[in-house]
Amino acid sequence: MSKSASAPPGWGVWTWPNLVTAVRLLGIPLFCYLLLATEYYWQAALVLAVGGGTDWVDGQMARHMNQVSKLGRLLDPFVDRLYILSSLLVLTFIGLLPWLFTAAVLLREAVLVTIVIVLRWHGYAPPQVHFLGKSATTVVFMSFPVLVIAGLVDDASAWAAPLGWALAWWGLGLYWLAALVYLRQAAGLLRAGAPRADALA
Repeated sequence: MSKSASAPPGWGVWTWPNLVTAVRLLGIPLFCYLLLATEYYWQAALVLAVGGGTDWVDGQMARHMNQVSKLGRLLDPFVDRLYILSSLLVLTFIGLLPWLFTAAVLLREAVLVTIVIVLRWHGYAPPQVHFLGKSATTVVFMSFPVLVIAGLVDDASAWAAPLGWALAWWGLGLYWLAALVYLRQAAGLLRAGAPRADALA
């Protein structure tokens, strides 16, 4: 009997989407090197923008090429979070982001991790990714390369600083609004009284 098209994906290590994710992952140390050890700030901003801005490419490839895999489902969001956290910490370290902003983002990440842990403890899968959450992550991340240019590239601050900070604070507001949506989803699951049948699949 042939496999069903809806059969659960295998680990599928050697796939084109996973290769794209791995290349994106290599962009993180490259960005850190360019920003901290050289003066190629435009190049650092470009690496960051391309690496983080293409987070949808591997997922789209996996679906269109029928190469969805367990490794991809784990690696893709991990790389996305790593881009956010590494750029956030590096930009804070060199003084381009205030600690207040960084603490607000990290606290939001801690809230989401807590939600996932609590749901897993009760036998539920994590809440479905919401469009608002995706949009918030995109806006926050878009602010980072712009702030690099604003803070480190001569004669760019006049246009880059207002744009970068508008994206950063707007994105942070959406970030927390999305967290409230996820909290509401989690509360709804817990009030239902029984986990979904596929919660731990």
